[in-house]
Amino acid sequence: MSEALLETRAVSKHYQMGATTVVALDGVSVEVREGEFVALQGTSGSGKSTLLNLIGGLDQPTSGEVVFDGRSLAPFSKREMARYRRHAVGMIFQNFNLIPTMTAAENVSLALAFGGVRGRARDERTRALLERVGLAERTAHRPAELSGGEQQRVAIARALANRPRVLLADEPTGNLDSTRAHELLSLLRTMVERDRLTVLMVTHDRELAARFADRTIQMKDGKIEQRMRDEG
Repeated sequence: MSEALLETRAVSKHYQMGATTVVALDGVSVEVREGEFVALQGTSGSGKSTLLNLIGGLDQPTSGEVVFDGRSLAPFSKREMARYRRHAVGMIFQNFNLIPTMTAAENVSLALAFGGVRGRARDERTRALLERVGLAERTAHRPAELSGGEQQRVAIARALANRPRVLLADEPTGNLDSTRAHELLSLLRTMVERDRLTVLMVTHDRELAARFADRTIQMKDGKIEQRMRDEG
């Protein structure tokens, strides 16, 4: 078996709420291999999004460590962590988080600019990304002129702009109807199989997880409850 691309080792996250300590994660250890599509499931408050944020470098664990490609994130400087967030992992969210005054192309191009891509190379990469997610004809449209499914496709193109090896998706289909949800996850599934993209997705939808993910990790009360492999 190949080494894990992404790993959490006994990761815990505590928050202080006045005199009360809230345990969001309690000793969570998971491994995700390159080219794997893994779903995280659990009730609200089970720790799914907290785990995703730690893996994405948006927050730091109280204890334990996150390891990417054999390197612990713990000793990373602010500059190294910013580079990790920009180039190693991409993130998409339920609410798309697009800039409303920018077109689809401008939203993607901005991510490339932050990644240091300039001039014609940036324009070409923007076009290629939007074509890859099926939006070649919608590049000049602003978010308000796009459907929810189209907005999420722009968000995927933006997240993949700087060629991350991992896509972290936090309820990416939460604001989509079932048809658009299936279309979106079919797109991600294709990217996993064709490009060896690694996807870790938080979802409440058991049917979507079973259909598109290689396996599901169930969480409860900040712990891993069980791991289920898709039989389909």
